[in-house]
Amino acid sequence: MLTNEFIAEKLNFFATLLELHGENEFKVRSYHSAVFKIEKIADNLASIPKDSIIRLLGKNIGEKVWEIIQTQTFQELENLLTQTPQGLLKILKIKGLGAKRVRTLWQEAGITTPEALFKACEKDKISQIKGFGEKMQETIKNGLLFIQLNAEKLLYAETLPIQEALQNYLQANSAIKRFQVVGEFRRALEVIQTLTFVVECEQNFHQYFNDYPLLEPNPEKSGVFVWRGKVKNTPLKVEFYQANENNFTKLIFQLSASEKHLSYKFDNQTLLEISQNNIWQSEKDIYLQANLPYLPAEIREGVFEFAYAQTPLLIKTEDLKGTLHAHSTYSDGKHTLAEMAKAAESLGFEYLGITDHSQSAYYAGGLSVQKIAQQHQEIEMLNRQNPHFKIFKGIESDILGNGDLDYDTEILKTFDFVVASIHSNLNMSEAKATERLIRAIENPYTTIIGHPTGRLLLRRKGYPLNMPKIIDACVANGVALEINAHPIRLDLEWYWVHKAIEKGVKISINADAHDIEGYQYHQFGVLVARKAGLTAEMCLNCMNKAEIEDFFKRKK
Repeated sequence: MLTNEFIAEKLNFFATLLELHGENEFKVRSYHSAVFKIEKIADNLASIPKDSIIRLLGKNIGEKVWEIIQTQTFQELENLLTQTPQGLLKILKIKGLGAKRVRTLWQEAGITTPEALFKACEKDKISQIKGFGEKMQETIKNGLLFIQLNAEKLLYAETLPIQEALQNYLQANSAIKRFQVVGEFRRALEVIQTLTFVVECEQNFHQYFNDYPLLEPNPEKSGVFVWRGKVKNTPLKVEFYQANENNFTKLIFQLSASEKHLSYKFDNQTLLEISQNNIWQSEKDIYLQANLPYLPAEIREGVFEFAYAQTPLLIKTEDLKGTLHAHSTYSDGKHTLAEMAKAAESLGFEYLGITDHSQSAYYAGGLSVQKIAQQHQEIEMLNRQNPHFKIFKGIESDILGNGDLDYDTEILKTFDFVVASIHSNLNMSEAKATERLIRAIENPYTTIIGHPTGRLLLRRKGYPLNMPKIIDACVANGVALEINAHPIRLDLEWYWVHKAIEKGVKISINADAHDIEGYQYHQFGVLVARKAGLTAEMCLNCMNKAEIEDFFKRKK
């Protein structure tokens, strides 16, 4: 069944194309409004009768939504796509450019491909176009390079169902004795370029994968003991290494660690060399030979893991006792406060910190002072009705350009806790961004810094920050840093999470859920945390209900 998100994406894409082709703003805005409305509908539109959809969205857009449900697209969108140079669709992905500017590049400069746009930037032609300038030219150039660098990668969360499908395929074959996913996926990298497996299989190794309809073989890149190819209709590369009983463990070890990790020396031998010297029953035995504890694959980056005297007890998803960044229908969430609380409790959580958007986020239905009072009344009522589960009064307060939060002190002190986040004016120098964030950290009402760098994986870089200074400010002010577990964010990245916990900064792992399904994102945040070496004791929302309540009171 099609999701509302899929339908909204189609309509949003159509609105972008309309703007690209110079349609009037009123028509474009009507589609953006419909997208916003669809994103807040809790029921699946694909399960609703056509006449009900039309009543919800109006005849024009309702008819298109019904067509999407039936065919996964609609004719007007397809017609517009045929009139659009394909290269412009790639240019539209550059963050900060927008459909209007892309139209200008197309109509005034005749640019229709990323290659032509990059050449024009190199020759300093884009800066000469009215409304662009040198700064925008540099933004475009960097955006093109970023897209090129990430063109053949998928998010970890996008790779997960593919990994599961391949795993099921391997399990169903009796000729395969055992297998293990290795490489980037086992090391829990945020984005995946190649999905790699080690497979113990004696016969028909290559043919088995050639026959699988999900895969497209690449014979030129394959070898006697390795099958290489890609997943059809995706950029994701796949490789299967053939192993036997004697080298299975060696291969999974060698393919589950960075080069830097494998270069670690013990008695003048690297870990790679040690792994070559024997038939191993387990990876643990290889580490024992190097006088090391077993090191989980997530931390095998050669950065900090060799300092462990024993295997670290890394955080697990079940260690989370609650979540401290979630949205409801009070702002841009799909489900009501009561529904979000009930779903959190059903997952075994003891508490929910609700953090709807603040007043500056008008585009997301940010909370006015009146709406805050209304929400707080409902929270108090729900807490009285269910004393076993606690809803904390939170807010995701926008960090303004000067670093202030966007409510007065009198309002901020009514919350149990505050997540402070940057959502606007992202194009900053390192000095400006660092100063802005530190001012927010120094606000006595800030509890957690949300998605600290503002990055969107495979879409845009985060704003530049002096992270050591940010971490020191968090230490000085008792402020936690968030791992935003949304698959497209996974922000803060693992390296800086590790640096933060070295200094004693608390980490909060949050799904940033805008609906009850969004709670599943916690698993991806936990992977980042594990990669950083995080234990449950270092995580803010691994505290139980009484502990976190006490923490909030002491912070205030």
